Amino acid sequence: MGDKEASAPNPDDFKLKDTNPQLGERWPHGGVRGGHGWIGADRATSTYDLVEQMYYLYVRVVRAKDLPVNPLTGSCDPYVEVKLGNYKGKTKHFENKTNPEWQQVFAFPKQKIQSTVLEVYVRDRDMVGRDDYLGKVVFDMNEVPTRVPPDSPLAPQWYRLEVRRGETKSKGEVMLAVWMGTQADEAFPEAWHTDAASVHGEGVYNIRSKVYVSPKLWYLRVNVIEAQDVEPNDKSQPPQVYVKAQVGLQILKTKVCPTKTPNPFWNEDLVFVAAEPFEELLVIEVINKVNSKDELMGKISLPLTIFERRLDHKAVHSRWFNLERFGFGALEGDRRNEQKFSTRIHLRVCLEGGYHVLDEPTMYISDTRPTARQLWKQPMGILEVGILSAQGLQPMKKKEGQPSSTDSYCVAKYGQKWVRTRTIIQNFNPKWNEQYVWEVYDPCTVITLGVFDNCHLGDNDKSKKDTRIGKIRIRLSTLETDRIYTHSYPLIVLQPSGVKKMGELQLAVRFTCLSLSTIIYQYSRPLLPKLHYVHPFTINQLDNLRYQAMNIVAIRLGRAEPPLRREVVEYLLDVDSHIWSMRRSKANFFRIVSVCSGMLAMSKWLGEVCQWKNPITTVLVHILYFILTCYPELILPTIFLYMFLIGVWNFRYRPRHPPHMDTKLSWADAVNPDELDEEFDTFPTSKSADVVRMRYDRLRSIAGRIQTVVGDIATQGERLQALLSWRDPRATCLFTVPYRHLQYRVLFVQEHGHRVKLSKSH
Repeated sequence: MGDKEASAPNPDDFKLKDTNPQLGERWPHGGVRGGHGWIGADRATSTYDLVEQMYYLYVRVVRAKDLPVNPLTGSCDPYVEVKLGNYKGKTKHFENKTNPEWQQVFAFPKQKIQSTVLEVYVRDRDMVGRDDYLGKVVFDMNEVPTRVPPDSPLAPQWYRLEVRRGETKSKGEVMLAVWMGTQADEAFPEAWHTDAASVHGEGVYNIRSKVYVSPKLWYLRVNVIEAQDVEPNDKSQPPQVYVKAQVGLQILKTKVCPTKTPNPFWNEDLVFVAAEPFEELLVIEVINKVNSKDELMGKISLPLTIFERRLDHKAVHSRWFNLERFGFGALEGDRRNEQKFSTRIHLRVCLEGGYHVLDEPTMYISDTRPTARQLWKQPMGILEVGILSAQGLQPMKKKEGQPSSTDSYCVAKYGQKWVRTRTIIQNFNPKWNEQYVWEVYDPCTVITLGVFDNCHLGDNDKSKKDTRIGKIRIRLSTLETDRIYTHSYPLIVLQPSGVKKMGELQLAVRFTCLSLSTIIYQYSRPLLPKLHYVHPFTINQLDNLRYQAMNIVAIRLGRAEPPLRREVVEYLLDVDSHIWSMRRSKANFFRIVSVCSGMLAMSKWLGEVCQWKNPITTVLVHILYFILTCYPELILPTIFLYMFLIGVWNFRYRPRHPPHMDTKLSWADAVNPDELDEEFDTFPTSKSADVVRMRYDRLRSIAGRIQTVVGDIATQGERLQALLSWRDPRATCLFTVPYRHLQYRVLFVQEHGHRVKLSKSH
């Protein structure tokens, strides 16, 4: 029992913690520290004022010339080795090249420098492993210049190679630049870091920080109107035709034309997701169903660039397209590949620019702009996020003969911009101190950040997946403008064994307002562009289109270098948010109960008033009721006054930091093992028949109770409608007559008040 209590998670571990990072040293005037954040009235305009300042020794290796060749092999395969104490970094080697060019930067953290000299060696690679020594250049650390942006970049210089200190080699020079700088240096993202000392080959590129941009997504609407001259191979049977359309991996079909005619008519809309630049083709096939088999009647492939781009709901012009049909069969001989006219099809195709292509859940949306850039407004704010560090990360990988380790990096997604920090090798408390900026077009949006373990360092096995460590979300509408929030966010993950804290992510966040009036105006507008409400999609269409959009984004970002892997994109976009689970159902039920608790408390209070439990309250309520009955025009002002007083009263209890995941609200801390096993089950299920039968019966019992509640709600609504239908004459009469009397009374009061005003004015 004691062990269980010791292993139980502490609820305080799941709460947000205020931190005090050393950010003031980046500000010339120190800044002003408030009780719950920085108030930066005098803050510096540097783009790196939200992170702790870190100094690095940068070594830029540009090129070499006139390198000596090996007298035995007659060739030179040069590479450069940069050595600083116990740290070494190597460039790639060139085969048989005496004038190589590397253009590579090395970065060494200042706090890890334990040597007074920097040595740059030029070596000749030997296949046996004994690399020849061509020469070196030595720098004294006390003479290295310091460069702080926005200073101009330091120009590289030619240095003659030395055999020993002070002894110049007769041949060979190398171009170098050495300086001391910060992480704000433009060389920082592309630099080789000492954290990658154990990484070789392609794995080096997997640890660098990168900025990615999501592809520009469009909705492609294909209106299949009709076809003409559809001639089946068997002319004795009338055709039963449908149309299949394909864009990339997306395939949609129309219904089979109800009339068996050579001129079928459909007038159906098929909607796809397309990414710019358009690489896929729109493939249209007219297919005839013959005895449960499909017979291809014609086909055409169309590039997406030929279609009109629509910004509103106005109709676009339709076009006729001639389909192509090729002969098949052994008897046709050489005519098998001959193109023959088959039929033609009538289409109305356009690229919808007035919609926002949803690739993430609407509740956690980070961008609401339509696809067409012509419809964008000016940004109303700037979001700056400093990804400082992580604390207490759990070991994610275990190697034989070696202690467990974690190679962590952080990914942030807001709008179309994705950022990825560099990977810190074998460190449970990594420090990134990287800052990124986004433009804000809607304050009611959310930024998502995730921490992952890199499983592809020096390993080209694509079957491996980067492990999830945790994810957080910050809603911009909960942030005060021009204030820096410095908090440590717990990384909470639900595992088959239960909810677990995987560590903490320390961030500094600032939301800067550019136009207060625009932000306030944005609150009066709907969340999505107008076309989503004028011509909405069905629920099934939205689910399918969102899945296709996520798939396209994952494929395109996976083709970058280094790739942003599919499992990372899917985790940040919540690819599995639609899957049912008992835990989510319970959480949503209790959320509804919490929302309705105010109404239940109000009804209980009215019951106590009716029972005269507190005579003073009952008398005051009757007086208020009498006043509102005599002056019904005071009903709405009284309600608004009451709401105003509640808002003023709750001002002193306002939240002082952004909201974070609540394990009680999500029901993650009270879910039982079987429900967790069901939530982590694959889709379709991989469990045995007995387990599936038990869960199906349990789902039926829950659905039966939901069905009863929904039926009761529908019954009450039908009763309310029946009050005016004279289904029950007495009930309708009792409801209508007092309502009409009250209406006359309101008209009388309004008319009487108008006459009183007229008499006073006269």
